[in-house]
Amino acid sequence: MILVDQAIWPHRGKRWAHLVSDESYEELHNFAENLGLVRSMFQKDHYDVHHDLRARAIAMGATPVDFRVLARALRNAGLRCR
Repeated sequence: MILVDQAIWPHRGKRWAHLVSDESYEELHNFAENLGLVRSMFQKDHYDVHHDLRARAIAMGATPVDFRVLARALRNAGLRCR
């Protein structure tokens, strides 16, 4: 399942969220590509998406969750990188 947390992280004048998979990086990369992201935007275990892309990701089926839920899902799946 693709998860996205709240767009609360400030950077370059925008608010950003984290886009992850709780199943596999392959699932995440495929979803990100369909969202229009390039692989070079991948940051070890997630993609950063700004507020507008977050809304599009949710419209495409991503599940909005609290950042604590997102981090726990990554850890439980063995996909969390530090």
